Amino acid sequence: MMYDAAARAPPGARHTGAVPDERLRAALTELPVRRALPGLRAALREHGVAVLAAPPGTGKTTLVPLALAGLTPSDGPAAPDGKVVVVEPRRLAARAAARRMAWLLGERVGGRVGVSVRGEHRPGTRVEVVTTGVLLRRLQDEPELADIAAVVLDECHERHLDADTAMAFLLDVRAALRPELRLVAASATADTEPWARLLGGDGAPAPVVETEAALHPVEVVWAAPQRPPAPPHGMRVDPALLDHVAATVRRALAERDGDVLCFLPGAGEIARVAGLLSGAGADVLQVHGQAPAAVQDAVLAPGERRRVVLATSVAESSLTVPGVRVVVDSGLAREPRTDHARGLGALTTVRVSRAAAEQRAGRAGREAPGTVYRCWSRAEHERLPARPRPEIELADLTAFALHAACWGDPDAAGLALLDAPPQAAMRAARRTLRAIGAVDGDGRATERGRVLARVGVHPRLARALVDGAERVGARAAAQVVAMLSEPPPRGAGDDLTALWRTLRRPGPPADAYAARWRDEAGRLRNALPHDPPPAEAHVEGHLEGHVKGHDDAVAGTVVALAFPERVARRRPDGGYLMASGTGAALADGSALAAARAEWLAVAEADRPAGAATARIRRAVVIDEDIARPAAAPLLAQDEEVAWRDGDVAARRVERLGAIELTVRPLPEPDPQRVRAALLDGLRAEGPGLLTWTPAAVALRERLAFCRRALGDPWPRVDDGALIEHAADWITAAGARRRADLARIDVAAALRALPPWECAARLDELAPERIEVPSGSRIRVDYSGEQPVLAVKLQVLFGWDAAPRLAGGRVPLVVHLLSPAGRPAAVTADLASFWRDGYRAVRAELRGRYPRHPWPEDPVTAEPTRHAKARRAR
Repeated sequence: MMYDAAARAPPGARHTGAVPDERLRAALTELPVRRALPGLRAALREHGVAVLAAPPGTGKTTLVPLALAGLTPSDGPAAPDGKVVVVEPRRLAARAAARRMAWLLGERVGGRVGVSVRGEHRPGTRVEVVTTGVLLRRLQDEPELADIAAVVLDECHERHLDADTAMAFLLDVRAALRPELRLVAASATADTEPWARLLGGDGAPAPVVETEAALHPVEVVWAAPQRPPAPPHGMRVDPALLDHVAATVRRALAERDGDVLCFLPGAGEIARVAGLLSGAGADVLQVHGQAPAAVQDAVLAPGERRRVVLATSVAESSLTVPGVRVVVDSGLAREPRTDHARGLGALTTVRVSRAAAEQRAGRAGREAPGTVYRCWSRAEHERLPARPRPEIELADLTAFALHAACWGDPDAAGLALLDAPPQAAMRAARRTLRAIGAVDGDGRATERGRVLARVGVHPRLARALVDGAERVGARAAAQVVAMLSEPPPRGAGDDLTALWRTLRRPGPPADAYAARWRDEAGRLRNALPHDPPPAEAHVEGHLEGHVKGHDDAVAGTVVALAFPERVARRRPDGGYLMASGTGAALADGSALAAARAEWLAVAEADRPAGAATARIRRAVVIDEDIARPAAAPLLAQDEEVAWRDGDVAARRVERLGAIELTVRPLPEPDPQRVRAALLDGLRAEGPGLLTWTPAAVALRERLAFCRRALGDPWPRVDDGALIEHAADWITAAGARRRADLARIDVAAALRALPPWECAARLDELAPERIEVPSGSRIRVDYSGEQPVLAVKLQVLFGWDAAPRLAGGRVPLVVHLLSPAGRPAAVTADLASFWRDGYRAVRAELRGRYPRHPWPEDPVTAEPTRHAKARRAR
């Protein structure tokens, strides 16, 4: 049997009839963390901070907050004067923790135990479970946290960016405003030393309180597929691996008892494997970040029959699933990746770390001995990374940078962070924030920036909400931003307007996604300031008037306000060019492809590893009238003089980022810019753009020889040096285009390069021709490393030695040729050749060329250019 856990509330989801004292006493008896409570209380009493190391399932998330709030029977001190706030990285985990604690007290959520997450606000009087995003907004609004006595930052080992930021802010609050505020960093791993140093500040490390897990042995089964699957690529996972995962789940059901918890990277993979498990003889539940709240009830309560729980990494430590005896691990997870240069970010599929694999395996031994089936080999396991990288190293830091600016530390230099933010990512984040008017030139938060930070979504989306409300109305802006703030439902396609129309249909929500969308749209509409601060000077001016017309215009305006650099125009090849300069393409089978739209507002794009262009995932059809005002900060008019397509192009160009809107010829370009463009052309294509006559080539080679042989002050004449000199040649010739370069007298220009004292001796030191004994003047070849005189052997009779060049520094290499002009010998010492080598050459060639003289003593013989006369018959 298979069903969607969102369809019904499972049995036992709400426990309203049991006796609270019995539940609490049972928890204090059964949960391993009970043994750590005295030590934790003592550490907080003495130091105010502590690190709690407690593996999943030990009760750190539910029992510890109740104990710190004085809600458990104990011998501890009186209840603190204020609430205990528990901070969770995920809404799913926050709701589950609040429900569990309320159940232990025999209450509903909203009494002594409350929850505050995006879309749900039921604060409790003694304990409140919040997400990191909610805590960050609360810290910005009320940094003193006046009604809070203690904060427990749960799952800190996962190193989420918001959690790291929240801890840094809390440490600032404790140091400057609330020294009595108690802080607990709760980790599910034993890697506590970095957190202890961080919480200890400049003094001794904070105390670490550890809880041993009552884990049962877990058998490891290495279940690698017979054929290695293709490695993950972007969001894509090889379907063959998912088939193998499903087969491994079926194998586990057959070989082992108990429920099966299967880890997969995302909702898409979960849905595919769920489909492959039809008829598996167990209830199949799907748990991921988009799952409705009812799923938690089904997963966290024992099932009526055997279950298979397909889950993302949320089940590694944030949720404890009862009844699990078997874990099937795909070995994959999702991490954020950001291309800061192009403004593209996306999740990507990666191999899981060894630490995460151990966390996952431990879920099988929570209640009894268990088994983990790992869908990879033991050898592959040893090559996995030791632990996942912290999110601050990988993610888009725009929201982090805005939080830091609103906190008063724009560079984040004074924040107590385990890892400093990468500077390139921070620079990209500040550029984005300046573009939307959230920070000033020094990086300090503007009033507008503080308003955007309070909205509770990414600063880009907050800007689209605030500015879009003025253009398209508050309701429409909130609805579109709500769509952009969460991943789309499976199978939604790439046409964002089509999804919007579907969600707006009258009647009750069609599914859990539609319900969440309605709730979020309402929240965003209420988050709009009644009197929003004006846009900064560089973003105002395009907010006048209202967009009217069809849905594409409304949705496109909001999307373009959120992502102006992703406004894209169609190219002749059918692809698109985004304003950022990145090429992009619609996927095969795209719903938008049929429209052949000239313009798109791209809401989501990624660039797969190795791909030449980005891939458009979600977009809206717009036109230039929408693109221009929405992306107004990117509008620019330039007079461009540049080397383009093999010649100087002088144009007046209006651009939207990298997109050319209008191009007109520039009739009188600046001569300096023309010269610079011609020099760029010479650099790009080389001095071959000039006309090289044989005389110019020969002169360049002679000058190069003198430079090699004599050094300064003889000039360099390599390509780079000639291009440097070409600036003067261009000016002198009045060159304005490619054809003008060909008319420059290169030989005359080269003759002007050496100083006068060098020029006067050029013919002496590097003669163009040398007179040989026959009276002929033979050209010297300077093209190689040494000068070469190629000459027929007979014309050198009587020459006992060849001259040396460069003032006697360099010997002249003589290539002795046969009467037919073929090479016969090479020598740089002619006298030695006559003495030692000539005899062998004479013996070889006299028979072949009998009509030419071959004297025994060439030094005393007469040189000749002619053969002997034929004898009369």
